[in-house]
Amino acid sequence: MIVEIGHFALILALAVSVLQSVLPIVGARRGDARLMEVGTTAAIASFSLVALAFTSLTIAYVWSDFSVLNVFQNSHSEKPLLYKITGVWGNHEGSMLLWVLILVVFGAMLALFGRDVPASLRAAVLSVQAWITSAFLLFIVTTSNPFLRLLPAPYEGQDLNPVLQDIGLAIHPPLLYLGYVGFSVAFSFAIAALIDGRIDAAWARWVRPWILAAWIFLTLGIAMGSYWAYYELGWGGWWFWDPVENASLMPWLSGTALLHSVIVMEKRSALKVWTVLLAILTFSLSLLGTFLVRSGVLTSVHAFATDPTRGTFILGILVAFIGGSLTLFAWRAGRLEAGGLFQPISREGALVFNNLFLTTACATVLVGTLYPLVLEVVTGEKISVGAPFFDLTFGPLMAPLLFAVPFGPLLAWKRGDVLAAAQRLYFVAGLSLATVIAVAAFSGGTRVLGAFGFGLAVWLLLGSLVDLFARSGLPKAAPSVAFARLKGLPSSAFGAALAHFGLGLTLLGVVSVSSFNTEAIRTMRPGETQAVGGYTLRFDGVFPRSGPNYAEEVGRFTLLDGADEVDEVESAKRFYPARQSPTTEAGIRTHFFSQIYLALGDEAANGGGRVVRIWYKPLITLIWLGTVAMAAGGVLSLADRRLRVGAPARKARRAKPVPA
Repeated sequence: MIVEIGHFALILALAVSVLQSVLPIVGARRGDARLMEVGTTAAIASFSLVALAFTSLTIAYVWSDFSVLNVFQNSHSEKPLLYKITGVWGNHEGSMLLWVLILVVFGAMLALFGRDVPASLRAAVLSVQAWITSAFLLFIVTTSNPFLRLLPAPYEGQDLNPVLQDIGLAIHPPLLYLGYVGFSVAFSFAIAALIDGRIDAAWARWVRPWILAAWIFLTLGIAMGSYWAYYELGWGGWWFWDPVENASLMPWLSGTALLHSVIVMEKRSALKVWTVLLAILTFSLSLLGTFLVRSGVLTSVHAFATDPTRGTFILGILVAFIGGSLTLFAWRAGRLEAGGLFQPISREGALVFNNLFLTTACATVLVGTLYPLVLEVVTGEKISVGAPFFDLTFGPLMAPLLFAVPFGPLLAWKRGDVLAAAQRLYFVAGLSLATVIAVAAFSGGTRVLGAFGFGLAVWLLLGSLVDLFARSGLPKAAPSVAFARLKGLPSSAFGAALAHFGLGLTLLGVVSVSSFNTEAIRTMRPGETQAVGGYTLRFDGVFPRSGPNYAEEVGRFTLLDGADEVDEVESAKRFYPARQSPTTEAGIRTHFFSQIYLALGDEAANGGGRVVRIWYKPLITLIWLGTVAMAAGGVLSLADRRLRVGAPARKARRAKPVPA
């Protein structure tokens, strides 16, 4: 019965969303407050109904109700409870339901916490949100119903894809979808502004927190997905330029450009048209990512759907929203008022420079991702565009952008002094140059690009702190005065510095592991050793072990520092009987910021041992620590009370006594 309730709630949510998509925007055009208020009620009702549907499907998974086709295809009674729950979104139908759930969550939050937004604009935004919700609810109900029944009900399920039975699946998709769908709010604000024909700095202030929140979630989602692929797939890499990985990177690049552009618009009322266009493009890229994963045009561990009907439906959604929004933009953008003027050498100019390179890099990734698909459709020829293309195009575009990052906060608004900013960075430049020389000498001149990469990372790390250092007045000001000045700075200043510092950490990890990663592939017998990362790895043998729904062979290794045993490492070959599928579980040990990574292979042909792949990855954890720092910087910026429009002051000033 709970399954039928969920199905009915989903259909009812579609009906409510259709009402929400029409009545509030009609009320906004007519100035009818009652019709506009329908948007608030409908948004909350849509959330409640979709949440009920999602809860119903989750209960079916927890109870192992194999009369539900979706549960039968993606679960098993012996699967651990955690993976029964995460299995809800470990398939096409469930993941689309999660996508819509997050979409209506954002709509309900906008309805409840967007009271500072003018009623007419809020009503229009809620209607545009409902257009998106209605389209995807219709897609789920007609082509991807997760509540279909099986009669008679099977006794046992087929289990979930083994590589998805991991804690990373509990975290990665929800975070990624929060980022993807979060940009729908910026899209809705942009469409509402184009319909209304008015956009100003207040609009930027209203939309900026939503953009920042989406960017934070997408940053964490990409980082979690990267780390999940790193340790779960056993390939020893953290990024493969897989088309689906690119599908998440593109809206992140565009969203980062949007985040910087909306700051210019808020501060200087400039870049209005460009900001609206970026809001449209960022969510369009999120929709494109949904199409690539759900349509079946890609073969990837991430891709779920293979039904061409679903792909055609999503393609229709893609054409309607992207084509429609760009058409509206072309029609209405000329009516928007021009923004403020500024000199090329200014903080606005630095942010425009930032936008130029970010969007160009995004376009490069887009071309590299779509070109093989378009070529196959047109000519039938299959080609692959991999790391060499992206390394030769994406890297050179990002290098000048990263070099320019420390200059931005040091330039004044409207008109800046690049020489004065450069003078503040002299010390940082000297340390960066010293780093380049030291790394080149350490590598014997064989890692020249790596040396420059290390220097650029140090430039970013230290350069991100120069603005705070300068605003504190150090070294001229007394420590107490400097501390008081820092304490008085808005949290967004610390957030920007921390985000740029995190970018430097990530770059340092990327350059280090790319330049100094070592790999050994050999056949090892029990008792044999292999040198790795300054340690010695001893192979102790292979032992059988059973899990709740799998059997595995565990390779045990001892890490030695000289004669001392430092740690134990295990890597396993698992076999899942329900799916008849094997997986490799990597063995990873972290020492400081570096890792020793090994993957147990098959038994040698002559029975003389096991094939083992061993990597030493220096400073690789900085890649993910840096992304966490970037997200933390975003949280600090989001905490800035100036973003909370209409928020009361922390302390009311004591009223002066009125003379009698």
